[in-house]
Amino acid sequence: MTEILKEIDFISAIHKSTKRDYLGRVNDKEFPKHKAAEIAKKFDFDYWDGDRRICYGGYKYIPGRWEKVANAMNNYYKLPPNPKILDVGCGKGYLLYDFLKIIPDAEVYGLDISDYAISNSKPEIRNKLTYGNANNLPWPNDYFDLVLSINTLHCLYSYDLYDSIKEIERVGKCNKYICVESYRNELEKANLLYWQVTCEAFNNPQEWVWLFNNIGYSGDYSFIYFE
Repeated sequence: MTEILKEIDFISAIHKSTKRDYLGRVNDKEFPKHKAAEIAKKFDFDYWDGDRRICYGGYKYIPGRWEKVANAMNNYYKLPPNPKILDVGCGKGYLLYDFLKIIPDAEVYGLDISDYAISNSKPEIRNKLTYGNANNLPWPNDYFDLVLSINTLHCLYSYDLYDSIKEIERVGKCNKYICVESYRNELEKANLLYWQVTCEAFNNPQEWVWLFNNIGYSGDYSFIYFE
């Protein structure tokens, strides 16, 4: 079992590989920030595969990209044989697909609020993905050997955020990992406000840790910053 509330970074290398024009997103004439956010929050085609000025601009599977994350998590958590793995906010399921490349006998499960993402997920694992809200996970207590949620929970309002973290804690045995957006200074705060299109929980790292502790979350966490 890992140390309670330990910060461990699996994601920042992927996050930093993307270049961002913060002012360009805010000031775009066709899709200014407020309009991009309104469209993105539908979590439909435009969010995943529409114009880059709205969100991803085409969220495609890149061989090896998520495999590095899956491999790092497997090595760190020393998962048992035939592990059960849940990704809360799985999107198109690329991380789960790459988990199966390194742990072929794993049982993978994903949950996402986007019908579009599930319908356009990796065909090999589509039947393992469930439509739903993170605040009500349809699995029993202590069911999973690893529960992870990457860049999802900051999209929730306080009431759903509280329940979702409680649910992750409930369904995971001991290995849990949450990654959310945050900021360490006023520059990163401004960049986060400029760039994000779905974030509702704007917390600095100390606030996130306070929240985790008060909810009773016992897993690991990390933050991504908009530097």
